[in-house]
Amino acid sequence: MTFEDFGLPKPLLNALAELQLQEPTTIQEKAHPVILSGRDMVGIAQTGTGKTLAFLLPILKQWKFSREKHPTVAIVVPTRELATQVEDEVRKLAAYMPLRSVAVYGGVNMVQQTPYLLEGLDIVVGTPGRMLDFLLNGTLKFRNIKKFVIDEVDEMLNLGFRPQLVRLMEFLPTKRQNLMFSATMTDEISRFIADYFIDPEVVEAARSGTPLENIKQAAIKVPNFATKINLIELLVNEHPEFAKVLLFVSTRQMADDVYDRLHEDIAAFTGVIHANKSQNFRFEQLRRFNKGDFRILIATDLVARGLDFDDVTHVVNFDIPSEPENYMHRIGRTGRIAKKGVAISFFTSRDAEAKAAIEELMEKKITLMSMPEGVEVSDEITSYDKDEPVMKNILVKLPKRPEGGGAFHEKAAKNQKVNQKVRYKDKMMAKYGKPKTRGAKKK
Repeated sequence: MTFEDFGLPKPLLNALAELQLQEPTTIQEKAHPVILSGRDMVGIAQTGTGKTLAFLLPILKQWKFSREKHPTVAIVVPTRELATQVEDEVRKLAAYMPLRSVAVYGGVNMVQQTPYLLEGLDIVVGTPGRMLDFLLNGTLKFRNIKKFVIDEVDEMLNLGFRPQLVRLMEFLPTKRQNLMFSATMTDEISRFIADYFIDPEVVEAARSGTPLENIKQAAIKVPNFATKINLIELLVNEHPEFAKVLLFVSTRQMADDVYDRLHEDIAAFTGVIHANKSQNFRFEQLRRFNKGDFRILIATDLVARGLDFDDVTHVVNFDIPSEPENYMHRIGRTGRIAKKGVAISFFTSRDAEAKAAIEELMEKKITLMSMPEGVEVSDEITSYDKDEPVMKNILVKLPKRPEGGGAFHEKAAKNQKVNQKVRYKDKMMAKYGKPKTRGAKKK
């Protein structure tokens, strides 16, 4: 099958030809007729299988020109980088269409993005928080939305965006089509679907947890943090095939620490990206990595989630992620769209349980490699090599509270408030020593 079999209009076919795209991927082929039918849909497909085009092509096929200022399509993504990437894909595919689109996200002043919304648009792409900001101040309106897309929903829920998603959906018209795409299917996603989707059709390009066949996976046991630094330096120095390496770490602090420990010759062609970096810095690092100025890009899971990097030769897991699904997202950055890739994981003895969970999810063992010759094995112990202290939950016996005294003494009788009803007759007797009547007639 080719894209011409989709019955796409000429402007879309011309754009696909310029992008040198001819044959659809499995998720694109399966999702296309379902989205065109108008039915709610949940698409499950691994990273790198073309999920973005899977929902953009049918959406753009059904798009009709309108002079309305408010969008008819809203696409929600978890990160700023992914928002710009998806909107860039919209622009490329709609190159020969009079379609207006914009990406909105945090990290920049709302004033800079407001004019694009006021000029009018057809498709809005953005992160949940910034979309909600514009909806609440009235700049953005969802009253014309016909298609609502949630991309990378598993990561969205993992990051705690469920309340924002629910709030966004309150602004949507009742009559609309909901589309959701994810690399994994979890219980939380199933509950979200049950609450907000109407009898959706589930389209699976591959079973959740299935590794991509065109990615060669391997693991190397490394004793400590310092030796990991020595290992990555040796791999890059002595193996030119490590031409474009995405180096994953779990935390922002670790990303900075790895960069600081690299030899200056390697640091010169290494970038680093995480949430503590400014938005302009992050965009520049991504641009230089895609351009080829950097051979290595050190990244945390969040910022690299869903991003389409060009021709990544190797993914290196500097540490093993605690969530096995994150491993799938990491290695999916290479071997994209039928290309070959390599994923290498550094693990210590403390990672045995996490590694076993990954293999259980994939139902596949990761090939073990021996430590390459020439790597200096360090005996330096850093904070990353120490087990995290476990705080025992010890219930402390509280001292017995003294009876009376202090702030807990009883009030004096005159200060105690007692709700007692005093009759008028008794009140007058107490005051005058004899009964008084309210104008009672004498007999």
